[in-house]
Amino acid sequence: MATVEVSFTPLPAHVRTARLVATAVARRSGVDESLLEEVRLAVGEACSRAVEAHRRDCPGEPVKIALTDKAGRFEVEVTDTGTPAAGFGLAVIAELADDVQVSETPAGTSIRMSWPSAGLRA
Repeated sequence: MATVEVSFTPLPAHVRTARLVATAVARRSGVDESLLEEVRLAVGEACSRAVEAHRRDCPGEPVKIALTDKAGRFEVEVTDTGTPAAGFGLAVIAELADDVQVSETPAGTSIRMSWPSAGLRA
């Protein structure tokens, strides 16, 4: 199991970078090419939500992403420390990812998304 961790300042411009990193790691993990656009869009939506929460509540704290390939699944977890906020974005993410889990606590929100993968390539 390999994990790539990324953290970035909560600026909208960094969402594009997060999408690019997620797509590259997904491809390397063996996610089918036909699913890469869904990965890119879902990660972008989750990161945009996190950036919005941070800019509102804690602009000095970084947004965190963990990208993991394990047991035939490529998993992305986007974590923010802003106040939980429901919204349209979760519905979009749910349509794009194979499996979605949202955990909201007073400390923030974690969105975990996953897609099937062929396992990490050498």
